[in-house]
Amino acid sequence: MTKMETESQNGNLEIILITINGQDRPGVTAALTSILARYDADILDIGQADIHHNLSLGILFRTTSDVSGDILKDLLFKAYDLGVKIRFSPTTVEEYQAWVNRQGKNRWIITLLGRSLSARNIAMVSEVVAEQGLNIDAIQRLTGRPPLDKREQPQAKACIEFSVRGTPRDREEMQSRFIQISSEEGFDISLQEDNMYRRCRRLICFDMDSTLIQAECIDQLAERAGVGEQVKAITERAMRGEIDFNESFRERVALLKGLDVEVMEEIARELPVTEGVGRMMEVLKRAGYKTAILSGGFTFFGEYLKRKFGFDYVYANELEVADGKLTGNYVGEIVDGKRKAELLRLIAQVENVNIAQTIAVGDGANDLPMLSTAGLGVAFHAKPKVKATAKQSISTIGIDGVLYFLGFKDSYIS
Repeated sequence: MTKMETESQNGNLEIILITINGQDRPGVTAALTSILARYDADILDIGQADIHHNLSLGILFRTTSDVSGDILKDLLFKAYDLGVKIRFSPTTVEEYQAWVNRQGKNRWIITLLGRSLSARNIAMVSEVVAEQGLNIDAIQRLTGRPPLDKREQPQAKACIEFSVRGTPRDREEMQSRFIQISSEEGFDISLQEDNMYRRCRRLICFDMDSTLIQAECIDQLAERAGVGEQVKAITERAMRGEIDFNESFRERVALLKGLDVEVMEEIARELPVTEGVGRMMEVLKRAGYKTAILSGGFTFFGEYLKRKFGFDYVYANELEVADGKLTGNYVGEIVDGKRKAELLRLIAQVENVNIAQTIAVGDGANDLPMLSTAGLGVAFHAKPKVKATAKQSISTIGIDGVLYFLGFKDSYIS
């Protein structure tokens, strides 16, 4: 029998929840907890939030019946002095024990992300959570407060994070509903299990073309070589399944024969970098993450991004050069989807990182192997098939949205 149960049987134990609401100011929490300390009360749980200078504070404490009346009286008078409202709710031992037992249940993080988020968006996600029998423990905004006039910040971002507890009745159904809502309402929804690995990701691997940059480098090279339409036709054959990625790669590279290397340098200098890359990389480096580019594109452009933004690794396809011109051949093994997944595992091993601590970000079908291998796979502005398979996706804002999936707040990184 626990001490709490013994005290309860003796009729001495009292468990009381106090909730305080009112205008926030320095010293409110200190004043109220000092009263509890004066009577040697045990705080069993405490939580506090501040929304637009309005305080919401909850304290669950244990005391004995001989002093509980004095505690409540002192708390009431102090609340009056502080100009806040206070409410007392007695709790039974059985209710408390049931609450303790629920702490072991599964926990999930649901992230809502978009240019803006409406009450309708939040209501729809909350309804799915309720239908699945989950309980919302906390809600917090990860982005700064939005401007009243959207014209002030046309590239503004909004992100809200739900912390929920329980076991979903049907996780696949919940995920499907989130995908449907996201598609119909135009904002992103991420569902992650809230475990130790979510809080300590260490390695993030990115696709390059149409992920870190808003271009397909081989298409740009083909245009400059005067073979744009031919390369496009080969790409379309590959998309129809008539030839595999490796064969299409060989055929397209062969058409680049004779192109001057200086053209590659010109293209590199003008690469349209994806929104948020600079901000994201600055934060990831500051936080000690290892980063890699794993691309079916070309090392020349990957190395350019590595120098500019500080990526730790680049693995892509190397074009053969002779006398300052492309030969139409490549050097080494083709980096296809399978190879990307292998490289992710290899870098994780070299860096002594558990695979569950890794993240992969990409947009295409050849990214799916690494997205499914990583602890967290994120489809970035991807096609529906890739989004559905990856389960986590960003389609509404820049690539720095990945930071919110890691739990970063704007107040930490701005």
